[in-house]
Amino acid sequence: MMSAAEAAKRAVEHVTAMTGRTAESVVGIERTEDGWRVRVEVVETHRIPDSADILAAYDTEVDGDGELVAYRRAHRYPRGRVERD
Repeated sequence: MMSAAEAAKRAVEHVTAMTGRTAESVVGIERTEDGWRVRVEVVETHRIPDSADILAAYDTEVDGDGELVAYRRAHRYPRGRVERD
């Protein structure tokens, strides 16, 4: 099984290839029975000022070899939005 850091790196590569956009950050990672679930944040729309950018979170699953098993956009939101419980 690959490390969390390697799984995150592979997930970023997959999201970049699938969306054509550069990943901003990895915002979550969790080991699963068959690999890793990784949430990757991407800038979907660049605006001026940057604080008006639209971001998206993509949920991915990579297997133990780092191959993409699942991928979906979980949600979109403006940069700086604070989640409330």
